Amino acid sequence: MNVLIVGLGSIANKHISALKNINPDIKIYALRSSEDANSIEGITNLFSIIEIKVIQFRFAIISNPTYAHHQTIKELIPLNIPLFIEKPLLSKLDNGELVNLINKNTIITYVACNLRFLDCLQFTKNYITNERINEVNIYCGSYLPNWRPGRNYKKTYSANKDQGGGVHIDLIHEIDYAYWLFGKPKKVSKVFSSKSSLKINAFDYANYTLSYADFNTSIILNYFRRDPRRTLEIVLEKETILVDILKNMVYRDTELIFHSEKTIVDTYETQLRFFIDKIITEKSKLNIIDEAYEILEICLQND
Repeated sequence: MNVLIVGLGSIANKHISALKNINPDIKIYALRSSEDANSIEGITNLFSIIEIKVIQFRFAIISNPTYAHHQTIKELIPLNIPLFIEKPLLSKLDNGELVNLINKNTIITYVACNLRFLDCLQFTKNYITNERINEVNIYCGSYLPNWRPGRNYKKTYSANKDQGGGVHIDLIHEIDYAYWLFGKPKKVSKVFSSKSSLKINAFDYANYTLSYADFNTSIILNYFRRDPRRTLEIVLEKETILVDILKNMVYRDTELIFHSEKTIVDTYETQLRFFIDKIITEKSKLNIIDEAYEILEICLQND
C-alpha cells in the first residue's frame, strides 16, 4: 500500500507511526516543499505533482499548515484518491468553493478529529442517549510555550494569525466533538481576544455559546493555562456527568463510572483504521468535507 503525506510535522509523525502499526509493509511518500528538505528513513521524498502522478496511491494525508490546505487539496483532486485531511479543514471560509469542487469530482474525504475516537467520549455519547440535557460546559486550557519544547512559541503557526493560528481554530476539536455529540446548534455567539501575557497576534482566548433547542453549550479555549485542563461537563436532569479528557475518565457526580488506560495518542491508529475500513472501503459519511465545513462555520463565521 502506497500512502502520500503532505507536511511532515509532529502530527504527521503520529500518523506515520500509526500507519506502520496497521501495515508494517506500507510505503510512505512525502511531498516536500524544498529539495533541501531532510531525508527520513523509510520515507521517500517527492518534490512535484508530476512525480506523484506516476505512483498509484491508496490515499493521501494532508497535514501541512492549515493555511496551505486549500491549495494542496485543489492540487490533489486530479489524482482521484481519498483524502485524509488533518483538522482544521481550512484557515478561513471560502463560501463552500472547495466543498463543491470535492463533491463535483466525487473525491472521498475525511477530516481528522481524533477525539471522537477517545474512549471516554465514546462512552459519554452512548451514556447520554435519550437523556434530558440542561447545560453543557466544555473547557480546554493549556500553555502554548510548552507545546513544542525547544522552539520559540511566538514563531510557531499557532501564535500567528496570518499562518492560520489562534486558539479558536487550533482547538477546533472541542467544537467538533460538541457537534458530534449534540448536533448542529441553532445559534452561535462568540468572543475572541488576545490579552494574555503571551503577547501573540493570534487569538489566545475563545469563548463560544452554542444554542440548542433545550440547552446551551459553553466552550472556553485558551493558550495560557499552565496546569492543563480539558473537560466536558454535562448537566442532566438527575445527575451531572464530568468527562476528564486528559485522564480518559468519566464521573457521575463524584463517582468514577468509566476509566480507560488508553491515551489520546492511541486514537490516531483507531482513527486511521476507521478511515481505511469505513470511509474508503464502506463509503461511510462520518466527518466528510461537508460536515467539516459546517464545523468550520461555527468556528469562524463572523469572527
